[in-house]
Amino acid sequence: MRPHLRTWFIALPRPKKAFTLISADVFFAVFALWAAFSLRWGEFYYPKDNEWFLFAAAPVIAVPIFIKLGLYRAIIRYIEVRALWTIIQATTLYALVFAFVLHESGIQGVPRTVLPLNWLNMMLLVGGSRFFARWWLGEIYLNLGGGRGVKTHSKKNVLIYGAGNAGVQLASALSYGREFRPIAFIDDDVRLHKQKVNGLRIYPIHSLRYLIEKYQVTDILLAMPSANRARKSEIIRLLEPFAVHVMSMPGLSDIAQGKVTVDALQEVDIADLLGRDAVPPDQSLLHDNITGKVVMVTGAGGSIGSELCRQIIRLQPKSLILFELSEFALYAIEKELQHLLAKHSAYPYPLPGNIDNAEPITLMALLGSVENAQRCEKICNAFKVQTIYHAAAYKHVPMVEKNPGVAVWNNIFGTLRVAQAAIKANVETFVLISTDKAVRPTNTMGATKRFAELILQALSSDPANISGPRFTMVRFGNVLGSSGSVVPLFKEQIARGGPVTVTDERITRYFMTIPEASQLVIQAGAMGQGGDVFVLDMGEPIRIIDLAKRMIHLSGLEIKDDEHPDGDIEISFSGLRPGEKLYEELLIGDNVSETGHPRIMRAQEHVIPWAELEKILATLEQATQDDDFERVRDILSDTVTGFVPQCEIEDWVWKENRR
Repeated sequence: MRPHLRTWFIALPRPKKAFTLISADVFFAVFALWAAFSLRWGEFYYPKDNEWFLFAAAPVIAVPIFIKLGLYRAIIRYIEVRALWTIIQATTLYALVFAFVLHESGIQGVPRTVLPLNWLNMMLLVGGSRFFARWWLGEIYLNLGGGRGVKTHSKKNVLIYGAGNAGVQLASALSYGREFRPIAFIDDDVRLHKQKVNGLRIYPIHSLRYLIEKYQVTDILLAMPSANRARKSEIIRLLEPFAVHVMSMPGLSDIAQGKVTVDALQEVDIADLLGRDAVPPDQSLLHDNITGKVVMVTGAGGSIGSELCRQIIRLQPKSLILFELSEFALYAIEKELQHLLAKHSAYPYPLPGNIDNAEPITLMALLGSVENAQRCEKICNAFKVQTIYHAAAYKHVPMVEKNPGVAVWNNIFGTLRVAQAAIKANVETFVLISTDKAVRPTNTMGATKRFAELILQALSSDPANISGPRFTMVRFGNVLGSSGSVVPLFKEQIARGGPVTVTDERITRYFMTIPEASQLVIQAGAMGQGGDVFVLDMGEPIRIIDLAKRMIHLSGLEIKDDEHPDGDIEISFSGLRPGEKLYEELLIGDNVSETGHPRIMRAQEHVIPWAELEKILATLEQATQDDDFERVRDILSDTVTGFVPQCEIEDWVWKENRR
């Protein structure tokens, strides 16, 4: 059986393939009956005159039954073991109908044992031929290109970590694909070691190096969709020393919801490197400021703002107002949310009352700047906004350092304008998205964000606003995958072959996933009583160089250094950028208290009375209008506790004018 014969058969049109199968089954029906007689008599059987009718009737009975039960609709090279049940059903029905025909024909002298032997022979021939064809055609098909001929295609040898149900399904799915060839399973369960599943042996973790070297393994696939992040992080650490590309299956929830299939492999989620699972949210806190209310998100197209919108839309607000300066970012998030509303009629969180009777959510996309006080106030009044999540800010440290005036207008006065609009429009809750860089800042961005916190604290304690909104600030560190995060930068640098740039070998940062941070922001906002500064528990800080090394290793590459001069990716150190700190902090002082949520703490920070801060703001506004950045820096230094600039004034225009 030469390969070109298999290629020719696979390239046949579907009707000709069906005709071939039917012809084979006609032969099997005649042969199975002849074999039944021969086995019964113990000699080669030759039919008598009246028994030729049975040999003619057998295929006439079998083929229509097989057609009805779909035996000719199955694609043989993809047939699975569960198809055997259909074959058993079809051959059993055929045997019963054949027995009835034999009984009604009145033919005498046919031993009773011929009937079960005929059924057994037919089942073995039909079933065996299908699975033989599956084996014969399966491998050669992987070398075909669109049915137009043969082309060579080298499949990557891969190991599957996890020999459970998910791993077995993944191995089965990959065996039909064109890219990966499963070689073996790796599993921690000692009871499974040396066992085989679908022809693949299960090995312990200490056999990894042997398998990689013997089979030239290029990828390891994690088949543990239900494992928590702590367990995944532990396994990823075990795989780091090996220069193999690590990929993973999607989570069970995504598979169950039909978003992806079992074999939809993806890069290892960077969140798994943190090894920290999100705390289940408090449902009452999630719904408190959102469900049935008019909610507005400023900076709705940004990393945090867009994720807040995704979380909010699932909590059934009455209306959601997307307020954004960037036209494209606003268009993108509006389109995504409209698709989400159209696609999902059920929501992942239990809602009060009957979901079926919930009012349709009104989605409004509004262009505008938070610096435009009049527009902010008109929006709040027109739509009777009840909750504001203020995420609009310039946050990229070096960029802000080179454009300090714009950052002051947006981060400080933009926050002031939206807060004053909230007061005038009787908004109930105002939540500011702050940053750990506001704590003893060394850069303009951090100083402006701390100044924004001071504004809300002062307004909250001002007797004139005693019945105004509940102002709340939520402070946290870096979020994975945000526009300013190092993670997408490292991925891009690795993809183009390096080098991966790290500012300093000692630099550390706190990290959290965007969905977890957004959920905690919503919950913290519901806890606020007015003027609260909440700090999110970010876990342990991570060395950026360690993150870079792990991402390189998990991409299947080796770090190029003095010990490995032939490595793939080099890590270079660029030095701290203007205003950048080695270590970030979350608290200005030590005065912090716990809340009802294990990941949310309440900080007690210094407050400047509104009457005093209002005068400072007037001076700052004039200095910013005059582009007097020396004066701006002095005001920020005097007002923001611990602000110690690490660089000179970097504004491009200001420096050019001073030449």
